[in-house]
Amino acid sequence: MQLSSELREQITKRLYKLYGTSANEITLKIEQRISEHIASNGDSHKKIREPYSHKDVYLITYGDSVKEEGEFPLKTLKKFVDEELAELVNAVHILPFFPFSSDDGFSVIDYKKVRPDLGDWSHIKALSKEYKVMADLVINHISSKSEWFSNFLKNLEPEKDYFHVLPSDTDVSMVTRPRSTYLLSPVQTESGQKHVWTTFSPDQVDVNFANPDVLIEYLDILLFYMSKGVKVIRLDAVAFLWKKKGSPSIHLEETHEVVRLIRDIASFVSPESIIITETNVPHKENISYFGDGDEAHMVYNFSLPPLLLHAILTGNATYLTQWSKTLTVPPKGCTYFNFTASHDGIGVRPLEGLVPQEEFEKIVSGVIKRGGEVSYKQNPNGIKSPYELNITYFDAFSDPENTDREAHIRRFMCSQALMMGFRGVPAIYIHSFTATFNYHKGVRESGVKRAINRMKWNYDEIKELLHDEQSVSRTVLDQWRILLNVRRNEPAFDPQGGKKVLSSPPEVFAMWRCSPDGKNRILIAGNVSSKSVSWRAPFRWNKATELITEEPLAANDTLHLSPWQVMWVKY
Repeated sequence: MQLSSELREQITKRLYKLYGTSANEITLKIEQRISEHIASNGDSHKKIREPYSHKDVYLITYGDSVKEEGEFPLKTLKKFVDEELAELVNAVHILPFFPFSSDDGFSVIDYKKVRPDLGDWSHIKALSKEYKVMADLVINHISSKSEWFSNFLKNLEPEKDYFHVLPSDTDVSMVTRPRSTYLLSPVQTESGQKHVWTTFSPDQVDVNFANPDVLIEYLDILLFYMSKGVKVIRLDAVAFLWKKKGSPSIHLEETHEVVRLIRDIASFVSPESIIITETNVPHKENISYFGDGDEAHMVYNFSLPPLLLHAILTGNATYLTQWSKTLTVPPKGCTYFNFTASHDGIGVRPLEGLVPQEEFEKIVSGVIKRGGEVSYKQNPNGIKSPYELNITYFDAFSDPENTDREAHIRRFMCSQALMMGFRGVPAIYIHSFTATFNYHKGVRESGVKRAINRMKWNYDEIKELLHDEQSVSRTVLDQWRILLNVRRNEPAFDPQGGKKVLSSPPEVFAMWRCSPDGKNRILIAGNVSSKSVSWRAPFRWNKATELITEEPLAANDTLHLSPWQVMWVKY
């Protein structure tokens, strides 16, 4: 299958911006890879990607988040999703399931293999037949234990030019860092000691995209994933992809050009595919990866988790409301990936400029009081500052001074019901479905703060909890069922629909949503405080229904909200 002349020209223009006069030659190599992929996997380029809808819900999970003795975890995962979540989610993000050497999968040794202890590609394909599967393309770095890096150390072609080598005294003070480890790591090669660029850790060695062979390698991996049934590609840590000495080496224009190129190719090969960028940075920088509708189809709404947490911990939704009013409408065909919890902690860089310092400190101290941890980053001035809060999102809403279980659950579900009201596609971490508490044992055993939110469930144990009417896990999952069943039946929640954030007192967050055709309207109002609140909406309704409780509402314009109650009012 040949590229259209228009697409070939577009790809060549992008490559010219990256590699100059080598662009035509590189285009031919890329076209050859695409032709080989289509010859092996069939021609699906004429399919049309279904638009996002209110029925889309993602599960975020590790391949072994649920395990049963004597069974491949990926098979167990599918069984668990089929039995407990099939009516609630239609997409599954399986966090890195490749052989790795550190960072719980994000230091990949071999991109094209499934970890033997998890299963094999047949298990990924089986899942993809019933759910959209998202997989990570860990595009910024590769494991120091990989064959690529081994060949680099041996000075072998072509890998000897796959990595950034700099003099040890290079001034890297301007480089934006998400970690406090030193940027340049010494390694011993066949030709002597060299220093390589390692943004995240000495075991995660950054690859050099200034070398077009590296780009082609990753495009080949992209096509390989798509051949295995992966529809959604998550570009991990993509913001750091391109490097320039004397610059922050984050969000460079070349990085955006690579994302555009990836989308061009993925959309041609499989128009059903979705590209999502993972850029845990301040909001304005984050949404730059929408481009003009030609980069990511979805971006993580990274400011939402810490702002929701702040609102409910302080009983003040002011900053959440202010930020929400500034959210721009994504370009056509693009939307937000809304979440509150993930395998990582709660990133706090996305709060920059959104809350005053004293409010920021309330969140940090609140998490520490609830048994959480704080991860720090190294700033150019040498001072460390909080980068991430490590705690399960469920335990983040506990009260150290009051162990009232019902109140704990109400605070947590308040955050989830508000999150699902935002325009975009909701994504729910498996430990939010199961109401998992802080996994302190994992932190002690691994020495990794993020392990607090990465517990592995025994299949029989979690099944028992989810079917025990007295358990917190069962109570929370039952409430998820109510919320998600309502959401999937209401077109007003469509990601392409309308949204307006309404003015409200500090205790209340309120917004209006409507379907793309304007025929279905829902008022969302949440009380983030511990006191009952009455709120007068800016419009009246003659007849309305509160969808979560299914209670009819008389003609009125006032809602009476109990502590941490969220109402979805259809009028």
